[in-house]
Formats: sequence, C-alpha cells, structure tokens
Amino acid sequence: MRAISFVRQFLEVVLAIAIAPLFTGWIAQCRAWLQNRSAPSLLQPYRMLRKLFFKDVVLAQNASALFRATPYVLFGTMVLAAAIIPSLVTDLPLARVADSIALVGLFATARVFLSLAAMDIGTAFGTLGARREMMIGFLAEPALLMVLFNAFMLFGSTSLPSLVDGYRAHQSVVDPSVIFAAVAFVMVLLAENARIPIDNPSTHLELTMIHEAMLLEYSARHLALVEWASSLKLFNYACIGFALFLPWGIATHGADGGWPLLVAIAALLGKLVIAGAALALIESLSAKLRIFRAPEYLAMAFLLAVLGLLVHLLLGA
Repeated sequence: MRAISFVRQFLEVVLAIAIAPLFTGWIAQCRAWLQNRSAPSLLQPYRMLRKLFFKDVVLAQNASALFRATPYVLFGTMVLAAAIIPSLVTDLPLARVADSIALVGLFATARVFLSLAAMDIGTAFGTLGARREMMIGFLAEPALLMVLFNAFMLFGSTSLPSLVDGYRAHQSVVDPSVIFAAVAFVMVLLAENARIPIDNPSTHLELTMIHEAMLLEYSARHLALVEWASSLKLFNYACIGFALFLPWGIATHGADGGWPLLVAIAALLGKLVIAGAALALIESLSAKLRIFRAPEYLAMAFLLAVLGLLVHLLLGA
C-alpha cells in the first residue's frame, strides 16, 4: 500500500507541473474573450517556456550565487507545495507529515528568496518591486492564516488531507463562517499571485508593476523557471481553495483502484476550468488599485476571515 501511495504522490506532482501553465493560459484566454479581444492559444505558456529554455543566459557582472540559485529554489518550493496539497487524493506521504502552517512557510520562503534576488543586482526597479512584494506578503500572510484557522476549527486539524476526509465524512456540515473565509481567500489569492486589483501580470509600467519588476534581470532558463513557478503558485492556491471549500471529487484515504483517481482528475480539471473563468471575470470587472490602497484591501480580507472565525465561535457556543 505504501508503494501505491508514493505512486499517487508522484502522479499528483507530475500532473501539477504539467497543467499549471495550461491553467495560466486558460485564464488569459478567458480574459481575452471577456474583453472582446483575440484570445491567445492555450499552449502559449508552453511555447514561451520552450523558447526561454533554448535561449542563452545573460547575467549581470555583479550577480551573486543567490541570484543564480533563486529560480531553482522558487521552482523547488512550488513543487514541494504541490506535493503537500491534496489536489487528487488525500493518501499522500508528504501531505501527512506537513500541515498548512508549513505550507505557508514554503510560500514565505519563495517570497524571501525572490525579493533578495531582486535586490541583489542593485537596480532601482528590482528594489522597488522587492519592497512592494514584501509589503504585500506581510499583509497577506496573516489573512491567509486566519482563513486556514477558520476552516480548520470545523474539524480540529491543521492538515489539509484530514480536512478533506472530514468534509467527506460529514457532507451535511454547513457553516456560514465558510462564506466569509472563502471571500477572504479569493482576495488573498489575487494579491499573492500578482493579479488584478493588486497587480497586473501583463504590464511593465514602471510605477505600477510589482512582480514583474523583480524579474527584469532574469533571462533564458532562469526566467522560464521563475514563470513556471509563478504558474505553479497560482495552481497551488487554487488547489488549496478546492481542498478548503470544494473538496468534492478528491479521492479520500482508503479509496483503492484506478476509478477514484480518474474521477479525481476529471473533477480537478472541471474545477480548474470554472475557477479560471471566475478569476478572469473578477479581473475583467476590477480596476487596478493604487499601491497605497493595497493595505486597505488586504486588511478587509483579514477582517472578513476574522469575522468568519467569530461567526463560527458564536454559532458553536
């Protein structure tokens, strides 16, 4: 049985790595349709990655080992996060030994390395983007932790697989606090993944960019790994949302055979299609906020998560 668990773990990680760029391409395609523009191909992210991997790397003369290692650290942390999140099955070796607090720590590690690498070269834009990224992370992480605590109080565990198993065992559980937590989570997802209204992933305007400002000095395979890691991060956040609020379709512990796994893959793809269209709709209906309004936005997400926690405590009293 342990061999089957490791095979499922490997399959989940490979699937996440493979379809993360496809999820990004689907969001871009939906945004183009909603804005009445010619939509790019779903395979455009793969073509971009392939082109970058075959280019020659250009590095600044004063680039340190940290700058060179950061793309590999980013990609590695996002792959490890994908191994912890139960996107297909809950019977995962890594998911059972790492809880969601460790998952938030992985995201924080990636942010710190990227910010340090952006400041390593000493350019004005890199430092500007790093300072803004750290500000966003400083405000978004408490909101994300409150969302996680809100969901975990339902079943008394900080493990995502345990939460999914609990949902499947008590499918009749309906808690109004989950609605507040879900809204707060969507707000954090948009902020953490450099999406509108906090950032625009397709802009290079000097005064508004955050994430893109930290990537200006990267090229070739380094840039490809950073972009792939960004797609993986968005995919991971979507899978966290599925595990917290839409766990249906995930194969729980004890499910044997290939049929539950096939159903889980089909359910994951369907949820990604709906989530990508919803994110594109939110971005199309929203305007980018001024950078000085970002603290108000994330403070609202934190307050919504706290309100959900209070509602759960009051109803459970």
